Amino acid sequence: MHPQFIEGVKRCVPADRYFDDPLATLAFGTDASFYRLIPKLVLRVESEAEVTQLLMLANQYKVALTFRAAGTSLSGQAVTDSVLLVLGENWQQHQIDGLGDKIRLAPGVIGAQANKWLAPYGRKIGPDPASINTCKIGGIVANNASGMCCGTAQNSFNTLAAMRVVLVDGTVLDTEDAENVAAFRESHAPLLSQLASLARQCRANPELSEKIRHKYRLKNTMGFSLNALTEFTDPIDILIHLMVGSEGCLGFISRVTYHTVPEHPYKATALWVFPDIISCCEAVTLLKTAPVSAVELLDRRSLRSVQAKPGLPEWVASLSDGAAALLIESRAATAAVLAEQLGTITRLLAGFTTEQRVDFSTDPKVYEQLWAIRKGTFPAVGAVRKTGTTVIIEDVTFPLARLAEGVQALQQLFDRYHYHEAIIFGHALEGNLHFVFTQGFDEPAQIARYEAFMQEVAQLVAVEFGGALKAEHGTGRNMAPFVELEWGSEAYLLMWQLKKLLDPNTILNPDVVLSQDKNIHLKHLKSLPATHDLVDKCIECGFCEPVCPSRKLTLTPRQRIVVQREISRLTASNESAAVLETLKADYEYQGNASCAACGMCSTACPVGINTGALTQQLRAISNKSYQGIAGLASRHFRLLTAVAKTGLRVGHFSHRLLGKVTPFWHQAMPLANTTPINTTRPNQAPGNNAVTTDQKGKPVIYFSSCSNRVMGPMAGSADNRSLQQVSASLLAKAGYQLIIPEGLANQCCGMPFQSKGQFAAQATQLQQLNAWLLHHSQNGAIPIFSDASPCSLTVKGKLDPRLNVYDSIDFIREYVLPTLRIQKQITPIALHISCSARQLGQADTLHALVAACTEHVILPEGITCCGFAGDKGFFLPELNASALSGLAAQVSECSRGVSSSRTCEIGLSRHSGIEYQHLLYLVDSISSSG
Repeated sequence: MHPQFIEGVKRCVPADRYFDDPLATLAFGTDASFYRLIPKLVLRVESEAEVTQLLMLANQYKVALTFRAAGTSLSGQAVTDSVLLVLGENWQQHQIDGLGDKIRLAPGVIGAQANKWLAPYGRKIGPDPASINTCKIGGIVANNASGMCCGTAQNSFNTLAAMRVVLVDGTVLDTEDAENVAAFRESHAPLLSQLASLARQCRANPELSEKIRHKYRLKNTMGFSLNALTEFTDPIDILIHLMVGSEGCLGFISRVTYHTVPEHPYKATALWVFPDIISCCEAVTLLKTAPVSAVELLDRRSLRSVQAKPGLPEWVASLSDGAAALLIESRAATAAVLAEQLGTITRLLAGFTTEQRVDFSTDPKVYEQLWAIRKGTFPAVGAVRKTGTTVIIEDVTFPLARLAEGVQALQQLFDRYHYHEAIIFGHALEGNLHFVFTQGFDEPAQIARYEAFMQEVAQLVAVEFGGALKAEHGTGRNMAPFVELEWGSEAYLLMWQLKKLLDPNTILNPDVVLSQDKNIHLKHLKSLPATHDLVDKCIECGFCEPVCPSRKLTLTPRQRIVVQREISRLTASNESAAVLETLKADYEYQGNASCAACGMCSTACPVGINTGALTQQLRAISNKSYQGIAGLASRHFRLLTAVAKTGLRVGHFSHRLLGKVTPFWHQAMPLANTTPINTTRPNQAPGNNAVTTDQKGKPVIYFSSCSNRVMGPMAGSADNRSLQQVSASLLAKAGYQLIIPEGLANQCCGMPFQSKGQFAAQATQLQQLNAWLLHHSQNGAIPIFSDASPCSLTVKGKLDPRLNVYDSIDFIREYVLPTLRIQKQITPIALHISCSARQLGQADTLHALVAACTEHVILPEGITCCGFAGDKGFFLPELNASALSGLAAQVSECSRGVSSSRTCEIGLSRHSGIEYQHLLYLVDSISSSG
């Protein structure tokens, strides 16, 4: 790489966003495809000005650049062995026009977030890819992504209102700025003239024009968007529509404005199973003009892949071998219109014989269960694949009239090449089929099988059926060798003309979309070596990344797995010992220490992988020498909590005395909990106990967490009572007496030990807690109240099934709130749903409880796990600060915040500027007995 290019880059990009070390380039160089290239340099860019300078430098020194948004690309369009530009966090801007008819979005906005902003207007963006909870607008536009309901009418190409784009020479074109457009027309007149000329030539060529119209009547992302040349005459419009689906090969999209589409609130879903694929596809043809929003086809193999999934109808397992299903959804603005639409659809399909069917239902539980069948197919294949193989999902379009033939032809190819696990599903109304199969690349024979198979697929789809080899996943390097086969030489040469016109030095994402290398799809194939059975099923899709608290600081779960796989590969191969040692050393902080191990990644992972569990296993190895100390601590837990209280007292005293000399001590640090917690028995008055209860109330065993027993409120708190006092007060209003049995001070769920990989000490604590709870609850006869969501999650499923353990949030919702009179507040209240509460399924419950207390609930965007992670907030404060970096600005109008974990509340209070306390404080302060 040219030294002067490197010098220029270092002047442009700060050192903390410049990565050239083995760990960072490996981790950032991974996307969701089955290709692996290691970039020489990774730059995290935060502004259009930086991108402009980098493009100019790269163009000057002929250095290849690749742009990366979320890295959910499946066709190899976001990997490079040159320079990778990754979008940083400063690309989140949005602006909604009028009543939501348009939305202006920066490329770093996640698609689902854009829809959340539009939801109050009853609108959404047109594209709805399956990865919408992870993929970003830059990638959605650059790949012309579509989805289940989007079809062709609502994709980015057809809903584009305006664009701001940076060309390879560093020029910015903003089509919403009249002065900018006028200046661009003058400065780039030759470029615009050539675009206009190519468009005229294209329209004057009847055969080529008809081919383009045919290709885009189908769902098609193969090659560049040649329909820009046939559908527009103004070269400015041509230019920005060429950017759609260009996969970063023609310029950098720094902003896009969409025409939005309606998001109808009323919907119903049905599942019809037909005895064969022919009748199934005949039904699809009839539904093409029906009032449906989605029609998803599932072949028998895909249904078989999910038939054991809990909650699915038992009859799925007994369907005939030739069966095929349609998942049909209809949406409407009103219930009456929906009912009319459902009648129309049912009448259209009345003549078809079905093996099984679930009729249209508006019940959310029913239609969510039906969609779970469709959404579970891809992960189901990934979950059962042989370790070391990858999951490949291809994406083709057949003309709708020949859809049944296409399905049958693909199934025959699967059998011929022994892909017996392969499944077919897809967006039937568009003739768009996804087929999923597993593939190893470790041996030449495996690669040869894949090569022969793909050659036949290409011939079948593109030539015999006149379809599209890529419907919505983008061409990438996966299909670049087949663009000419599908489009023909004339159109293919036209695409190369456009590439050379907009990227004369071919520095933008070379070998993607167009490549002179006819074997590029067989090179740089990703190896997925075994590393640990906890994560070996990872398909590196990246769905976990938006919920990870360390994503802005160090590594994401996907990146941790990628690095661990490489460490395992290098260890097994005895290759590159120096690189191996560097990876191991750098991983200690980047991967191990800075992992919150919160498990949030499992909630977003298609196959449920908890990378935090891997981190705990690695810590068990590195912390092995501390097992004795951990065991001692678990046996003398009362002493450990007493020492912690003393530490808090000393810390506060030192801070008052020395001030800034103790920088890690801050205003949100808790005081030691000084509330006497005396033991009580059912119907026994607590005497002089400061935790007062109603002795006549229904008994509830109080399992107060060690964190809540040690920590009181922060200094100067608006409510300086301990959580034990608040809990007793609130439950007494509902007629309950909190029972505090003898020996509580020795009890712990074991989570502090588990997070550090001290599993023996954790097991000791759980066994002790189990016996203690059984004894004092009279073998489960008395319910148990747990006052911390992390503890409730830790013990879930691990205690004697006779025990009835209620997390405080669930107990309040079910037994307390219905009995209270609430004086609802009008001031906005900030809500943080902790990672443990989310994993307990309490997100909606928490939101509903806070909504019962205030007119305005503020749930900050982009905040998942707070990153405090037990005690990491004390010893690794940068993780907490990074995870909550966007918090303060979003809660500035709030006077208080609520959560359900004491340690989380410390970090939340510190980084928000307001005090966070357990939800029980809020409910108790505004309630009275009903």
